[in-house]
This record gives sequence, structure tokens and C-alpha cells, in this order.
Amino acid sequence: MTDKKDKSIQEDISLEGLRRRINSVNHELLLLLNKRAEIVQQVREYKERNAIEIFIPSREKEMLDSLVEANPGPFSDDMIRHLFREIFQASLRHMQRNKEESLRVARKPGEPTDVIPVGDREVGREPIVIAGPCAVEDEAQMDRVASRLAELGVTFMRGGAFKPRTSPYSFQGLGKEGLLLLEAAGKRHGLKTVTEVVDTRTVDLVAAHADMLQVGSRNQLNYELLKAVAQAGKPVLLKRGFAATLDELLRAAEYIVAGGNENVVLCERGIRTFARETRNTLDITAIPLLREMCRLPVIVDISHAAGRRDILPSLARASLAAGADGIMVEVHPNPGLARSDAEQQLDLDQFERLLDGLTPDLLSLRTRTAARSVER
Repeated sequence: MTDKKDKSIQEDISLEGLRRRINSVNHELLLLLNKRAEIVQQVREYKERNAIEIFIPSREKEMLDSLVEANPGPFSDDMIRHLFREIFQASLRHMQRNKEESLRVARKPGEPTDVIPVGDREVGREPIVIAGPCAVEDEAQMDRVASRLAELGVTFMRGGAFKPRTSPYSFQGLGKEGLLLLEAAGKRHGLKTVTEVVDTRTVDLVAAHADMLQVGSRNQLNYELLKAVAQAGKPVLLKRGFAATLDELLRAAEYIVAGGNENVVLCERGIRTFARETRNTLDITAIPLLREMCRLPVIVDISHAAGRRDILPSLARASLAAGADGIMVEVHPNPGLARSDAEQQLDLDQFERLLDGLTPDLLSLRTRTAARSVER
């Protein structure tokens, strides 16, 4: 009996010894893996300085072949390939994560949301409303909308002069004429104007007559246009593509910021899903996620998300509750006669009721803005 007990004690000691050796090797591996990660980071920095592609498959194959050739066992060659592929993938993810964290638009811990100046107005400090027709149609239409917006304390007016449409036979906007009508109505009633730019060739024209340039959903991935608006000298409202990830949206914003224009506002406008009840599906989760991921203000275009007017008040409240810095909504004096997107535009009375149903913070903003308008 005593012999068996002594043997058991010896085995326990031997097992503990082996475990200590394994722990020691684990810590050596940990130090080596982190040392490798440091070198990988230096490789990334070198490649960025010299415009070299981050991931080169032939280099990975070369390293794997060399390791297999030097493999003394007992791991099989297939297992060595598997283990080092995981290490290589981890290193690549580390390189990419560091790159994302270095984006200029990324929010650093404790960093506040940017406040974007639009003339003498701001986006990012208090909730704002941007309202106006889908398309500029004539002078009377724009004057009626601008006048009512000013009465309600809304200080940003939207209106499309250049309209990218799915069908080539749909109304494409009035172009320069529409741009001038928008500008004139905005100036008469003290409103800041927001309008879409769709072509690199018209960026300077739009920038000369609008207070804020909008890059629409279809053009979020138009990198030449993003570079052009970066040079235009006006704040930019960047809409999320209807099939774009949040990372893709942030990279699009990075094009503008890296091009020298820090004044960018992001806009969630709904994404394409299998739902047929709405034009798009409003991605409410995008609002808190974007606010966590980046320092840029985030507003929501509720009209394009819904494609219908009856649920716009609910979407407006939901957007603001989720932390949006404002909403964009389409408003027309007579939506039934609108030349584009008639079903998603509110008439002027419906728009006023929508405002009356919003959060107290937004209502207090309306009161202060209206008071300033009276003082002017």
C-alpha cells in the first residue's frame, strides 16, 4: 500500500514539473508573439510610407514553405501551416485594427463630438432640423417653404437642384436654376441651405451658392467626388450608402477629412433590406455605434428611410432618442403635386405637427432659434 502511495506522489510531482515547463514555454511564446506584433507594426508603417500593399499573399506562402521545410516535428507539416496561418491572420487583423484606430475621424477616449460650423449656425452642439422639398421646382414653392420654416424656428433648408434618379426619364432637377432659387430663398428668410452635389464638374458651382454640400447615398463610394468636396471649402453632409457598412461610411468620411476638410456631418438614411413596407429600413443601431466609433455629428434622414409620410413622426422621435444630432425631413407645400418622392414628403402643417411632437430639448431649441430670428 505504501509503495503505491509513494509512486502516486512521484507521478504528481512529475506532472507538476511538466506543467511548470509548459507554463514557461507558454510565457516564452507570449513574449515572442508580442515581439512579432511589434515588428509587424513596424512593417505596416514602412509599407504605408512607401505605398506598398499591406497584405501580400506570396509573402505568406514563402514564410509557410520555409517553416514547413524547417519543421523538426512532432507537429505535422499540415498542423504547422494551420498554426502559423492563425498567427499571420492575427497579425493582419492587428495591423488593420491599428489602421482603423488611427483614422482622423475616429473618436478617442473622452473626446467630445465635433461641432461643425455652417456659416453662423452649428451642427453637433444641439439637435437641428433640416427641412425642405425633395427637389427645387419653382420660386413660389421655395418661398412658401422657406417662409414657413423661418416662422417655425427651423434654420436649415434642403432642396435638390441636381437630382440623381433611378430612371433616366424621371425629373432630374433644375440644375443651376434650382440652385439659384434655393440660394435666394435661403437668403430672404435667413436660412442655411443644403443641397446635393452629384458630379465633380459641378462641385465649385454648388459650393458657390450653397452653405453645405450633400454627398448622397449613391455617391458615398464615389471617391473622386469625395476628394473634390474636400477641396470645396464648405461643410459636407455625407449620407450613408444604402448598402454600405459603417466602416465604409467612416472611410468615405476619412477621404474628406484627409483631403483637408474637417467639417463633415454623417447622415444615416436607411439601408436596403428585404422589407417592402418602407422604402428602406432605418438603421437605428447606426446612431449610437457611429457616435461611439467617430467624433463626427450624426443626423438621420427620416424621409428617405421611410419612403412614406405616416411614420415620420415616430422615426424622428426614435432617432433623437437614440442620440442623433438632428433630423432631415422632406417638406413640400403640396406633396401630391411634387415632381419627385411625393409619397414621403410632408405638407407644411404636417411638418409643424411633427415638430410639436418632438423632444423637449428640440422644442427648446426651436424657441431659442425663433427668438433670435425675431431679434434679427
